[in-house]
Amino acid sequence: MLKSALLYIATLIVIGVLAFKVDLPITDAQKILFCSVTKVMLVIAALCFIVGEISRNFSQVDKLWSLVPVLYAWVATVQGGMEPRMVLAASVATVWGIRLTFNFARHGGYSWKFWTGNEDYRWEHVRKMPGLGNPVMWALFDLGFISLYQNALLLGLALPIVLLHGTGEPTLVDYAIAALFIGFVLMESLADEQQQKFQNEKKRRIKAGQNLDGDYANGFISTGLWSRSRHPNYFAEQSLWVTFFLFSVSATGLLNWTIAGSLLLIMLFRASSNLSENIQAGKYPSYPEYQKRVPRFLPKIF
Repeated sequence: MLKSALLYIATLIVIGVLAFKVDLPITDAQKILFCSVTKVMLVIAALCFIVGEISRNFSQVDKLWSLVPVLYAWVATVQGGMEPRMVLAASVATVWGIRLTFNFARHGGYSWKFWTGNEDYRWEHVRKMPGLGNPVMWALFDLGFISLYQNALLLGLALPIVLLHGTGEPTLVDYAIAALFIGFVLMESLADEQQQKFQNEKKRRIKAGQNLDGDYANGFISTGLWSRSRHPNYFAEQSLWVTFFLFSVSATGLLNWTIAGSLLLIMLFRASSNLSENIQAGKYPSYPEYQKRVPRFLPKIF
């Protein structure tokens, strides 16, 4: 995990340098927007690190995951003069943020003591990995990867909106992109709802002392969207941010450097799903067979 984190941070730096040297230059007005949202991101990353180290709950970024891309989008949009094209992109990002915030809240992610709440179970496993048991190394990991890298990635997801500044009114292509984005939000909602109902029913049966059969005996869901993809929610999440990047392609007519955010998200989800699946395979004996039968992300059609 430590090597992977260093690789992701290095990739972020390399992509950033290459983007500004090779890609078409952004306008002075777009640079102002970029600098504004970057300053906000650095403040948030610092707060996540400080609160995490004090509270020893390292899911501070998780609490903000559904909020800060929306914040960055609206900071850029407001500072950019509320141009209609930017408002459209920020609005669909807001729909995503509301949906994901609700889903995180119903799983106990928030508390009135904002620094508490459930910590992602995977961080406990990561802390036990070689090289991260030392408090100093863990603090560096927290600063460099959990706080700074993840917040930089979330900023990267919203950055396509910067390239919309000064590009005119929304087109039919923009509205089609917005509709596709909402479609992936609905897919992610359905996947999360199926998972939530399954877990609630499994817990109810266990509490009632009932026999578990089918998926409930296996311990994990493999029906509905989960029969087509092992992580349909992850697939939808990655896809919707690639779709959000297409707003910038529609505006500029070119592939551009803001694709870095969605590419880095795909890398992160690959590593995150590796960790989750290793835990699942060790916990549920039938999970390896499920891995052979069902694709990880891209849903099978037939």
